[in-house]
Amino acid sequence: MQRGYYLVFGTAVISGISIFLNKFAVKCLDPYFFTFSKNVLVAVFLFSMLLLMGEWAELKALKFKQWLQLIIIGLVGGSVPFLMFFKGLQLTSAATASFMHKTMFIYVAVLAAVFLKEKISRRFLVGALLLLLGNYLLVKSLGFDAGALLVFGATLLWAVENVISKYVLKDLSSRVVAFGRMFFGSLFIIVFLAVNGSISQILSLSVSHVEWVLFTSILLLLYVTTWYEGLRTIDVSTATCILLLGSVITTGLQFAFGDATPTIAQAIGVVLLIAGVVATVKLPSKQPALT
Repeated sequence: MQRGYYLVFGTAVISGISIFLNKFAVKCLDPYFFTFSKNVLVAVFLFSMLLLMGEWAELKALKFKQWLQLIIIGLVGGSVPFLMFFKGLQLTSAATASFMHKTMFIYVAVLAAVFLKEKISRRFLVGALLLLLGNYLLVKSLGFDAGALLVFGATLLWAVENVISKYVLKDLSSRVVAFGRMFFGSLFIIVFLAVNGSISQILSLSVSHVEWVLFTSILLLLYVTTWYEGLRTIDVSTATCILLLGSVITTGLQFAFGDATPTIAQAIGVVLLIAGVVATVKLPSKQPALT
């Protein structure tokens, strides 16, 4: 299996854990300030990685068009949808947010077919149906409230951003694209915080708040590094299908640390999700051995 598949599978695990933990974090922190704190820390981490791994020269050599692409990625992927998602996560359940987020593969597949010429096969359509049904059964109950609507809007924007990123990754390294997303995204968010006055919350951060920000920032760093590196080598529509496995992780954590017990319908949902991923993942054929 290609390295890209392993990386995206890792992203799905990280996503499932992050959505579960972020639900607790936004209960004790303003979602907008929480988003900014995480994003700016990840931008710093990524900048340090660029320096340590000798990729500073690539950053300096970027053309105006490439800087513009990174700014767009920061706006569409690293700022507005984050603000919408974490505000929505504060207003709705983690399960609903996870379901909404995991519908992203549908919008990505359509956009990728139009703009990247990725093919939507019959096998993909069957897998997509299994993924949707499995994710619905796994979540069990959905609340279509204001929070769910915000998460849905964020998911649409992330779908656009992922298609743009897939295109940009043809010429730029994954760490440069990830840095552009988080750095420019942080700049847009700080403007938003300055306007609504949330930036003053930095003076009231407790030790517990700082711990939440640091821990979830590490998860976000792992998410963006594995995701963009994996996205370089596999179709973006396939990659977003694999992300649906994150729902299994989120729901499993809810059962492990909550009072609810899994139902037969949810067990069937897990099976359908796995079957859907198997159906949509198009593994490369083996290359003949050299003689």
